Amino acid sequence: MASYSQDLRNSSNMLIGKIESDGIVRDQSNMMIGNIRSDGTIANRNNMTVGKIEKDGSIRDRSNMKIGKVDSDGEVKDSNNMQIGRVKADGTVVDRNNMTISYAKGIPTTYAAVFFFFKLFE
Repeated sequence: MASYSQDLRNSSNMLIGKIESDGIVRDQSNMMIGNIRSDGTIANRNNMTVGKIEKDGSIRDRSNMKIGKVDSDGEVKDSNNMQIGRVKADGTVVDRNNMTISYAKGIPTTYAAVFFFFKLFE
């Protein structure tokens, strides 16, 4: 796993969360809301598996249904292969209309996509 610990910010640059280098995901109050494990499994605050990020960028829910994918260029697609957003190289997250919705600088693209587009932790 890469070494990083970066803030997640909304389009107004307000802190909304953080992903730490050990995969712990925290909200703006520093409360743990989930964990992205080294094998790609995603767990919520109660340590219940809620999804998985596969090596090819596919994102699956707790029932192993594919709910989306992040391509190598940062394009985020839903389960119907329709683009719903993009995580740019600089960490800016944009929706399908190219409107900035957040910033996730220094965070792996798939992790940013899960947090902002799929909200598996909720």
